[in-house]
Amino acid sequence: MNKTISSLLLFLISTTLSFSQTPNDCINAIQICGNSNIDLDVAGIGTQDVFSNACGMIENNTIWFRLTFEQAGNFGFVLTPNSTSIIEDYDFSLFGPVDSCSNLGTAIRCSTTNPQAANQGNNLTGMNDIETDVSEGPGVDGNSFVSEVNVLAGETYYLLIDRPVGNSPFSLEWTGTSEFPNPPENQMTTNEVIELNECDRIAPFGDGITQFDLEDNTAGLIGDQMNVEITYHESEENAVLGINPLTSPYTNTSNPQSLYTRIQNTVSLCFVTSRIDLNVTEIGIIPPSDLEICDNPLLPTGITEFDLTSKIPEILNGLNPDDYSFTFHLSQENAEMNSNPLSSTFQNTVPDVQQIFARVAEISTQCFGYVPINLIATPLPDAFDITLIQCDEDGIPEGFTNFDLNQIADDITGGVTNRTIQFYVSLADLENDEDELNADAFENYFDPHIIYALVTNTETGCTNIAELTLQASSTSSNDTSIEVCDDDGTEDGFYNFNLTSALDAILFGISPDLEVTFYETYDDALLEDNALGNNFTNTTAYNQTIYARVENMNACFGISEIELTVFELPNIVIQEDVYYCLNTFPQTIILTGGLIDDTPNNYYYEWSTGEDVFEIEVNEPGTYTVRVTSTDGCFKDRTINVLASDIATFTEIEVTDATSNNTISVFVTGDGVYEFALDDPEGSYQESNIFENVSFGFHTVYVRDIENDCGTVDEIVSVIGFPKFFTPNGDTFNPTWQVKGISSNFQPNSQILIFDRFGKLLAEVDPLGPGWDGTFDGYTVPASDYWFVVTLQDGRVFKSHFALVR
Repeated sequence: MNKTISSLLLFLISTTLSFSQTPNDCINAIQICGNSNIDLDVAGIGTQDVFSNACGMIENNTIWFRLTFEQAGNFGFVLTPNSTSIIEDYDFSLFGPVDSCSNLGTAIRCSTTNPQAANQGNNLTGMNDIETDVSEGPGVDGNSFVSEVNVLAGETYYLLIDRPVGNSPFSLEWTGTSEFPNPPENQMTTNEVIELNECDRIAPFGDGITQFDLEDNTAGLIGDQMNVEITYHESEENAVLGINPLTSPYTNTSNPQSLYTRIQNTVSLCFVTSRIDLNVTEIGIIPPSDLEICDNPLLPTGITEFDLTSKIPEILNGLNPDDYSFTFHLSQENAEMNSNPLSSTFQNTVPDVQQIFARVAEISTQCFGYVPINLIATPLPDAFDITLIQCDEDGIPEGFTNFDLNQIADDITGGVTNRTIQFYVSLADLENDEDELNADAFENYFDPHIIYALVTNTETGCTNIAELTLQASSTSSNDTSIEVCDDDGTEDGFYNFNLTSALDAILFGISPDLEVTFYETYDDALLEDNALGNNFTNTTAYNQTIYARVENMNACFGISEIELTVFELPNIVIQEDVYYCLNTFPQTIILTGGLIDDTPNNYYYEWSTGEDVFEIEVNEPGTYTVRVTSTDGCFKDRTINVLASDIATFTEIEVTDATSNNTISVFVTGDGVYEFALDDPEGSYQESNIFENVSFGFHTVYVRDIENDCGTVDEIVSVIGFPKFFTPNGDTFNPTWQVKGISSNFQPNSQILIFDRFGKLLAEVDPLGPGWDGTFDGYTVPASDYWFVVTLQDGRVFKSHFALVR
C-alpha cells in the first residue's frame, strides 16, 4: 500500500460551509477506498464524539476517516502538513476494530506530540514499522510517530485527525501491506466530465432553462458492476457526503450548470464521484438593431413597408443561413408556437414603432430561438417652400444677382438641428444627384427662378424636398456716414462705432420697420455672410466704407454705403511745466497752445484766462489751461503749470575757522533750486551748502538758481587763521606775521599779542596793519618759535605759536 489522500482543510471562522452532515463527526467519516483522492472544505469540530485515548487528545479542528480493509497486513501512514513550518501541529487517534462510531472505546494508537516543543526538526506525524510505542504526548513527549497495527480483511477502523495549532491543509500517505477495497468506476466515459446537452423545450423560451432526465445516464454509469447504486447531487460536497440527492427529471437553474454523481458500492461503501455538465443549447442568434425605414409619403403617416429578411444576417451573427429556417410573427407567443407567420415584406400595422418577433430554427436539431425586431417608421424631415428676394444693385436692372442660399436654411428646415440641404436646378438633377449647386453664391438666370432643396436628416438619412423661388429686387435705401473724433484714448485712427446711429439716415423716407444688418464688404452684404454687430471697430485707419443690408421679411430692400471717418485730434503737448522768476516781476513770460508741426491758424483756442489766441503772456505762477479745437470739431485740452522760482536770499553763513578743517555753511531761502560755489562765480558749483577745508582769509560765496536761472547772489566770508611761520629776510615772501581774516568789516577790534618763549611781550600787532616784522625795540629778533595770544572782537581767544625763519 502506498497511496496518498490530499484533503484541503480550510478552518476559516468567517466561512463555514452549510452541510447537513460534515466529516467533523465520526458518524459522517469519509470512507477510504483504493485510489481515493478527495478534497473537502471542513471547519470546526462538529458534535463532540465520545472516545478516550492515552494522549490527552481533544477535538479542535477535526476530520474523521473510516478505514475498511479488503486485504490483511500491517497498516501505517504518514501525515504531511502542506506548510513545513514547525509550528504546524497535527495529532491523531486510531480506533478499532469496531463496527460503528457508537462504541469507539479507547484509541489503540495516538500521538499528541508538539513538533516544536519536542524539537523534532519537522512537523510530520503518523504510524510506521520502526516505532514500538503505541501512544505519546502530549507536548514534548515522543517524536510524533507510533507503531503500525496489524489488520485483518473485513475489519473497520476510525482515524481521527486534529490540528490544534496552525492553519495549513495536509496530505496522507498510506503505508504497509494491507489494502483498501477499490471503489466502483464510471462505466460511461473515460473522461472526468460527462456532457449532457438539451434544447430549451420549456417556457419561457430563450432563458437557457429546461429539463434533463438524469436517470437516462444511470445504466451507462453502472455498466456490469454489482452492488452499485447512483445518486445525483447539485454540488461535489453533497456527492462526497452522500446528501441531498436530486430527483429526475431535473430542471437546471443556470446555463451551463454542473451536477455530480455518487457511484457507491453498497457493500464496501466505497464510492467515486463524477461531474456532469448540463448545457442548454443556444443556436447563437442575437437580437438585431432596430429596422428603421423612412416614412412612405404615399402611405398614411407612420406607415411604410419593411423587408424583414434584411435582418436575418444580423440575427444569425455569422451562422450559415442554409442550416436554419426563419419565420416572422406579430407576438412572442406566436413565435414560440410557430403560428400565424407574417409575410417577409411587411407593412406595419401600428404607426411609427412596432415590435415583431423572428423565429429561427436549426434544421438538423429543430432547436429554435426567437428575437424581437423593432420596426421604426422614421418621419421625413420638414421641408418648407420658401421665396427669397435678393437686391439687384450691380447697376444693370436685368433681375439677375447673386443669392446666398445658405441664409434660408433655417426657413426651409424650420430651424431643426441635424439637417443638411443640397440645392439643384431641377428635380431630375436632384433625383440623380447631379450638378449640385454652389449654395454660397448662385446667380439666377430667370426672374423669378425656381430651384429645389433636398433636406436630409443626418441622424436617420431620411429626405424631403422643398421648392425655393428666387426673385430680384431693384429698390434702394440711403447712403450715409458716421464721423467721430479719435478720442477713445488711443489715437490710432481706429474707433468702435455705434452703427445703429446711422439707422435714421439709412431709413429716411422709407419704412422705419425694415430690418437693417451691417456688413464689412458689399459681397458679404449681398450674400448675407459675416454679419457685423451693432458695434464695429474699423479695420482701415481713419476712413472706411461698410455696408448696410435693408430687408423686409428676409427680402432684400436695398444695400447702403456707410462711410466711417475718424478725425485726428490736435497734436499738442497736453501738459507742460514752466517757471517764472519772481524777482523779475512785473516782466511776463509767453504761454502757447503747444501745437506740434502745424499752423496755429488751423485751430481755435479757449484759455482759462478767457483769451482765444495761440499765445498769452503771464507774470504770475499758477495753472493755466487751453482747449485746442480743430476745424473738424475735435479738441484736446492742454495744461500748463507755471511754477514759481526766485533768486536766493542769504539767511545765515556759519564759519568754523581757526581749525585744521575750516568749514563754511551757507543758508538761503527762496522758491528756486540752488547750487553753491566758492570764490569763482563761474563755478565749479555744488549741490551741498557746506564747504570744507577752506583756507583762512577772505572768501566770496556764490549761490545761483538752477531751476529757472533766476540769477546769482554772492557774499564775502572771513575765515580766521594763523600762519605757521614767516620769513622776514628782506624779500617779498612772508615778510610779516599777521592774523588772517580780519578786516575793517570782520573783527576789526581784535587784540594780537606776541611773546617770546620766556613769556616776554615783544609786540602788540595792529589787526588792520601789515603785521609783526620780527623786531623788538628796533632790533631784529633771532629765528625761533614765538607765541601769540589773539582775542577776537567776538570774544574768542586763541593761543598758539609760530616760527620765525631767517
